[in-house]
Amino acid sequence: MSQKQPKPKKELPHIPKELSWLSFNERVLQEAADNNVPVIQRLRYLGIFSNNMDEFFRVRVADVRRMAGISIGTEQDRYKKLLGQIQQKVIEQQQRFDDTYQDILARLSKNRIYLINEKQLDQHQAEFVTKYFYSTIQQELEPVLLDDAFPLPELTDASIYLAIKLQFQQQTRFALLEVPTERISRFVQIPPREGQRGVVFIVLENIIRHNLAKVFHGVVPIEKAEAFTIKLTRDAELEMDEGITQSMLDKVSSSLKRRRKADPVRFVYDADMPEDLLLYLSKRLNLGRYDSTIPGGRYHNSKDFMNFPRVGSSTLEFRPLGEISAPELHGDENIFRCLRKQDVLLYYPYHSFNHVVKLLETAALDPAVKIIKISLYRVAKHSHIVDALVNSVRNHKKVTAIVELQARFDEEANIGLARRLTEGGVNVIFGIPGLKVHSKLILVGRQEENALRYYSHIGTGNFNEKTASVYTDFSLLTYDQEIGVDVANVFDFIEFTYHRHRFRHLLVSPHSNRSNLMSLISEEINGAKDGVRAEITIKCNNLVDERIIAKLYEASQAGVRVKLIVRGMCSLVPGLKGVSDNIEAISIVDRFLEHPRVFIFHNRGKPRYFISSADLMTRNLDYRVEVTCPIYDERLQKRIQAIIDLQWLDNVKSRTLDAEQTNEMRSRRGARIRSQEAIHDYLRSGELPAVLKNES
Repeated sequence: MSQKQPKPKKELPHIPKELSWLSFNERVLQEAADNNVPVIQRLRYLGIFSNNMDEFFRVRVADVRRMAGISIGTEQDRYKKLLGQIQQKVIEQQQRFDDTYQDILARLSKNRIYLINEKQLDQHQAEFVTKYFYSTIQQELEPVLLDDAFPLPELTDASIYLAIKLQFQQQTRFALLEVPTERISRFVQIPPREGQRGVVFIVLENIIRHNLAKVFHGVVPIEKAEAFTIKLTRDAELEMDEGITQSMLDKVSSSLKRRRKADPVRFVYDADMPEDLLLYLSKRLNLGRYDSTIPGGRYHNSKDFMNFPRVGSSTLEFRPLGEISAPELHGDENIFRCLRKQDVLLYYPYHSFNHVVKLLETAALDPAVKIIKISLYRVAKHSHIVDALVNSVRNHKKVTAIVELQARFDEEANIGLARRLTEGGVNVIFGIPGLKVHSKLILVGRQEENALRYYSHIGTGNFNEKTASVYTDFSLLTYDQEIGVDVANVFDFIEFTYHRHRFRHLLVSPHSNRSNLMSLISEEINGAKDGVRAEITIKCNNLVDERIIAKLYEASQAGVRVKLIVRGMCSLVPGLKGVSDNIEAISIVDRFLEHPRVFIFHNRGKPRYFISSADLMTRNLDYRVEVTCPIYDERLQKRIQAIIDLQWLDNVKSRTLDAEQTNEMRSRRGARIRSQEAIHDYLRSGELPAVLKNES
């Protein structure tokens, strides 16, 4: 008698995270296409879209491509199908990108800002461009004539190249030329036409096109030369050796060198490129069946639009909102004295990041401060945080910095950071093998009344002055000694992984974040079953973990109301009958990038509030060191609730997330609420907005 076969596991409704990510980037493209957005900001949104797409291919498409290559049977078919869906969606978005770009050019022209090509130059402009080529560009160019007998030059992700077709003496030769955008500004301002008013720019590659024959002058007798922009994107996965004797610095350094020669995953080319040149490059680049070849317009590396010069009227960009000082941190009063009185919750970029810099600068000079510990994932290029840490050592503090060398795309910068800190006398620790340290912690130990007392920082964002001006994030500064002991124990775990701690307040990945979040959801489910109000509010960047999604579906089916504010990937499908009827999900894209993670549980009328460094992804819950922190101060709980409520009421910049990924703008009756501006007004005035008073 044969054994009874187990029933196949029922698959939950699920949107592939890669397609959900493309839907997020579609929302960025919507902002670029919105005529209500200032026109230069629209151009910068195109830059953000392009930069996002680069990372998408380097990381997510590379993963799918890798899985398609090693899988078999139906699993391989699934990955191959997904690659086809990605390709189709990317080509559609590329067309919308090109259409939006042309519309932006036209609107810039109406504001007397002109971005022209080499064919639109008049004689005076052509002379200027030629002089600029000789004086600034020519010496930076290193063209390579391609020869089948020799390998192609190494093409890097960060660069764009001109693929050149040369014709002379009845021969055809191909060449490659890197456009030197790392050393010369991509946007070159040139004189306007005779009698024309306004500001005129030409991009660097068009200056090269205008002078293309001069690049090869004296080498080959050129009869005709044509140049077409190409861009190659490579797999960004770091493969590190496991040699015990090799230091972490050496491992990451050697892995970065291998990344520069990694397999290509995307080849973007000018759709007007001649067939013979395209076929030649495809063959020489060994583009395979799982690689994406994307025909596009004349220009690539549009991420440079993020740094388009500030020109023209101030109305062509967002109106500055201005930073707000935290009311609890009074002027020149010592920050430690302020924190002993009450907890402080900062919300960037509305509040100034200088408050955190000031904390470390004060600690560096305070004779009572004995130890400083910090976890660094990404920092600014010229970091005041790092300056303060080095100065603390000079002032005889014991300083420890956890530096995450594997912060994706910041590995090289963090190697330099680690060396600078080490040279400055800081005790640098590289974290835990197999676990990225992604928590955002500072611990200051101060000698007070014959005891070491802790001042703690727990945040949702990096210690990076630059991104703190455009990313929204929370930072809790607290004198709570029990939380301080928990923070100290997190640092102890990172330094001595064999130490096991019981955390009284913090939820810490990989130990207790997942289990505690699941328990908190279960408590809401139990409340709903008991007939009391049950509600969960989650704000995060990404929601893709299958077990969390399954638990939220269970909560919905039990009658728990679930509100989701998800910036990026959302694999959960809201609003499905019998599955997720009670789940609503929105996404907000506006001038600031929404980055914090917030979890709110109704808890039978005694709400529990948490901020976290962890997104709801398997890697964050199981394979990183992440910290979720409760907010106990009712004053700060009310502030978080008001901020979340304003975002939930947003009817200007919020989109509905649904099964079809339509990204429809969310309509809502009542007053026009643009949450980021409303939050700024609320934090500046300290007064609860009328719309929230009415809602309550």
